[in-house]
Amino acid sequence: MNNPKKNSSSNNVPTYVKYIGLAFQMFGVIGLGVYVGLKVQERSQMKFPIWLLLFVFLSIGVAFYQLFLLIKADEREESRNKKP
Repeated sequence: MNNPKKNSSSNNVPTYVKYIGLAFQMFGVIGLGVYVGLKVQERSQMKFPIWLLLFVFLSIGVAFYQLFLLIKADEREESRNKKP
């Protein structure tokens, strides 16, 4: 039976567990952005939901930035492990 590819970090967490955790983290960041956007929108009493849109897109940007940082860290770690 094939074992899932292990992460070479000191705690040996499988790679897929790290990305599942990132998915929940992204969900939380985007959800927080929606919540804050709704609350600010309610307080501003504007008809067009500009604050909701602003916070949603800002939170999506933050979530993808976190993804980018994790992927870059994994690439650096892989390149260090490949060198003899």
